[in-house]
Amino acid sequence: MKPIPYLELKPQHQDLRAELTQAFTDVLDSGWFIQGKQLEAFEAEYASYCGSQHCVGVGNGMDALHLILRAYGIGEGDEVIVPSNTYIASWLAVSYAGATPVAVEPDLPTYNIDPQKIAAAITPRTKAIMVVHLYGQMVDMDPVLAIAREHGLKVIEDAAQSHGATYKGRISGGIGDAAGHSFYPGKNLGALGDAGAVTTNDAELAQKLRVLRNYGSQIKYHNEVKGYNSRLDELQAALLRVKLGRLDGWNVQRRALAQQYQEGLKDLPGLVLPFVPEWSQPVWHIYPVRHAQRDALQKHLQQAGVGTLVHYPIPPHLQAAYAELNLPAGSFPLSEQIHREILSLPLDPYLATEDVSRVIAAVRDFIAQTA
Repeated sequence: MKPIPYLELKPQHQDLRAELTQAFTDVLDSGWFIQGKQLEAFEAEYASYCGSQHCVGVGNGMDALHLILRAYGIGEGDEVIVPSNTYIASWLAVSYAGATPVAVEPDLPTYNIDPQKIAAAITPRTKAIMVVHLYGQMVDMDPVLAIAREHGLKVIEDAAQSHGATYKGRISGGIGDAAGHSFYPGKNLGALGDAGAVTTNDAELAQKLRVLRNYGSQIKYHNEVKGYNSRLDELQAALLRVKLGRLDGWNVQRRALAQQYQEGLKDLPGLVLPFVPEWSQPVWHIYPVRHAQRDALQKHLQQAGVGTLVHYPIPPHLQAAYAELNLPAGSFPLSEQIHREILSLPLDPYLATEDVSRVIAAVRDFIAQTA
């Protein structure tokens, strides 16, 4: 029987081959490859999609977060609240800006930062709260915004995994003061290489970002500040414009497949399924389940021809990169439990429902053997 890979991008690109090829040809024929009309058009279209007034294309998702912090003047001596349960890029962006990440534990059912625990982490050095809409599931934003306004803090959304997700009808990337987006190829809206963007309603911030991404320059060879080279190029912008038109349809299909998993795997002993609050409409960038025997489950699925991934095996505070923070095992027990037990099942818009049924059958077989 044909193996089921965790993710296969070829079907998507085969489906869009003619449109992507035309976009490539248009850029090639234009002779303009950096900061041209394709970028301008994508920025306008993506800002509109996110319900934001401004979009600034940058080189990748981590640069998007880092440049937001730099543009807000957050750096050495400052602290930024981050989730303890996230991919390390969220923390690295804070460190790259010169600030210190201060971790807050998640709400276990959603895996996202727990707003009720944020206030206790705020100090006089805190300048921002960075939330991560992990796995395509929205953070409970209203209490986060209320805490931030009370303490005069910026709210930065890491929307790398949540293109098109909504919170009480408001779309990801258009709720906080600014949002960083990743268009890494495997994302719901993925480029054919690294790419990223910032969305915001803050015109002053957007202008600072446009300067920072381009060597600190608005006029060629006139450098106002020490900037960076982090630009979303014309080719990736053109390809993303093609895919943006398909994003909502892809997300509908992701929701249908996630619902198939939810129904097929419910009530199995020892298996924890994703919880979706009534105020959230996720886009299922990842479909995560938890089991105390995660590694054994993953091995069983592999033997059944099912590809899986672990998002993520090691929490940021236990990475060697953050040894200087002196946060030993046990510092964030909820995150550590999640990282021990989490397993991502195959889910993408081109995955057949028959394949999802095979995955469900393989999981159920494991549970039957171990229950």
